[in-house]
Amino acid sequence: MQFVDKAWARRFEAAEEMPQVLYARAFQKIRPEIGAAEEEICGGHMIFAGLGSPIGRATGLGFDRAFTAEDLDRVEQFYRSHKAPSQVDLCPLHDPAVFEMFKERGYGIAELNNVLYRRLDPKGELPVAPAGCEIRRGRPEEARELGAIVERAFFPDGAPEAFRDLLMPLYQMEGALTFAASVEGKMVACGAGLVIAEHRGFALCGAGTAAEFRGRGLQTALLRVRLAAAAEAGCEYAVVVTQGGTTSQRNCERLGFRVAYSKVTVIKKLG
Repeated sequence: MQFVDKAWARRFEAAEEMPQVLYARAFQKIRPEIGAAEEEICGGHMIFAGLGSPIGRATGLGFDRAFTAEDLDRVEQFYRSHKAPSQVDLCPLHDPAVFEMFKERGYGIAELNNVLYRRLDPKGELPVAPAGCEIRRGRPEEARELGAIVERAFFPDGAPEAFRDLLMPLYQMEGALTFAASVEGKMVACGAGLVIAEHRGFALCGAGTAAEFRGRGLQTALLRVRLAAAAEAGCEYAVVVTQGGTTSQRNCERLGFRVAYSKVTVIKKLG
């Protein structure tokens, strides 16, 4: 078991930081009207990817250097300039003084998630798809169709505007590993991830299964395939961020993931 210190937490946080950075850069090109932006700060990044978007907060800050009041001033000004609430990810490896600083400035809790990880084995067995199912690499031209599967999995009655076509840029990113699962020639599930080469990590994301095909082990199979592909790509470990007690967390723990720590996203509304 790996003892999780600040150095490891910094690597794990990159699994949420770098996909957001790449999303912001992609949106600058394909959706300039959003005004997406990303900026380095205190060892991490501040990211804005549109009002109401689930992507866009400050992540990876304050692990290899002190996070100061001046840094927080910059964070708040960055989000204020985009007319967005200031949001920052914090974890138990941050110094107590950092939490006190946010408390004094009136931040509240926006999200609480678990960060899970597992080491990858480059010599592991190749995964086998469930009977009657085919799993293969996803293709860029399938991004909208596969993304719609994820949208319906989370929003059966229709995704909010900020969530629509959210996965499409992922299929164009360097380092992306995407997979599709088909039953009788129909795509019914998908799973994706991003290789974070600098930290030799793999960020798991973008997974969903059509409601009528759940309970067949498709997500477990897609998870195994992605882990094998990440190991082949030279990644040392995989990271996934989930809400506590979810099916996603249970599936990951069955495959050897363990909770590294819980993290909180704190938020301060515009005022």
